[in-house]
Amino acid sequence: MKLPKRFTTLTGAAALAISAMATPMAAQAENEFTGNIGVFSKYLLRGIYEENDGAAVQGGLDYAWDNGWYLGYWGSSLSYSYTAGTGTPYTGTGFENDVYGGYTGSAGDFEYNVGLIQYIYLQVDDSDLTELLLSGGYKGWTLQAQYLLTDGWWGNSGDIYWTVYGGFSLPKDFGLDLKLGYYMYEDGDNSKLGGYNPANPSKGNVTTTTSDFRHLDISLTHPIGNTGADMAITYTVAGKDRTSTSFDDTIVMSVAWGFDI
Repeated sequence: MKLPKRFTTLTGAAALAISAMATPMAAQAENEFTGNIGVFSKYLLRGIYEENDGAAVQGGLDYAWDNGWYLGYWGSSLSYSYTAGTGTPYTGTGFENDVYGGYTGSAGDFEYNVGLIQYIYLQVDDSDLTELLLSGGYKGWTLQAQYLLTDGWWGNSGDIYWTVYGGFSLPKDFGLDLKLGYYMYEDGDNSKLGGYNPANPSKGNVTTTTSDFRHLDISLTHPIGNTGADMAITYTVAGKDRTSTSFDDTIVMSVAWGFDI
């Protein structure tokens, strides 16, 4: 469940490593068709490493109209194991497809974004969920909320994923990007949620907290010569998931390329 390209203002490969390739939230001066592709040593699920057991290839396409409307697609390879709500174990290779659209605009130095994301998974059950996105940015920093509208294996309707992110330019073309994530959990577990207890369907046994610190991402970026690609090293200070399970800190390395079409 990676955040698509259109929804961040971070720069270079770190934006893909943290969320996705950078595009300003404000409306473009003209219609714009862009793409991105990258290789990542690990695919983190919003700061924790449940999403993928190994390296991932990720990329997408975005079209932005000059009036502020946009549409996009983002995809990622997957390779992990999980137990669905039925209790049936699953091990295999799937693929994540994110289709999204919305509107961006600005009022002075304030920028805003309203969008919908539809997650579509191949070979992964009960995960095709829909999410509402709202964000506001001011002078390079953005506050964002993603509100889950449907129930499934990886979330309850009503879950809210909050993020604050921004970046700094450093000497020698280096960049430093920061992203803080916090989760508010709807604790009335749905019957498809991973680890749900069929013997106690009225309550479930998954969500044990209503909110918690999720992650802090610290990324160092640099362009790779004149190739148009960027490298990034991201250190993630990991927090807890909805079961109050603590995760270890981790490092992700990536090479990503953004291009015009």
